[in-house]
Amino acid sequence: MNKLLIAFALVLCFNCNSIAQKKTKETTKIYKITKTVAEWKAQLTAKEFYVLRQAGTERALSSPLNIENGEGIYVCKGCETPLFKSEHKYDSGSGWPSFDREIKGNVDFSTDYDLGYARTEEHCATCGGHLGHVFGDGPKATTGKRHCINGMSLKFIPSN
Repeated sequence: MNKLLIAFALVLCFNCNSIAQKKTKETTKIYKITKTVAEWKAQLTAKEFYVLRQAGTERALSSPLNIENGEGIYVCKGCETPLFKSEHKYDSGSGWPSFDREIKGNVDFSTDYDLGYARTEEHCATCGGHLGHVFGDGPKATTGKRHCINGMSLKFIPSN
């Protein structure tokens, strides 16, 4: 009986197809700005390319934009599309620049399962650059959302 139970457990383990193994995006979108890999690599640093074009994540607390408090706008590092306003930035304590809302129409969303569970991934709506993820643990007084963004995917443009 024990051998039968062990055999059943092994068959179950090797036949499971978990969500963690599925890394496909919900949809494939054609963006207004498209470039070859070589063109993106020529425009971006190696770290920027890793974050924006390969959906990487920068190290927490590594971006100077995490502590940027000036008035202005945060644009996509890949194409300069306005993505976030400084008035919607807040210190989430996460180690990444955080905003309670995006500029509507300029950010696209998809679902990724890279960590074995569904997360809402954010992309620039113009060039498709990976920005970060949005979570539901933001300020309750405003939107309740926390747009956790890689500073490396952004460029800050002061109001003046």
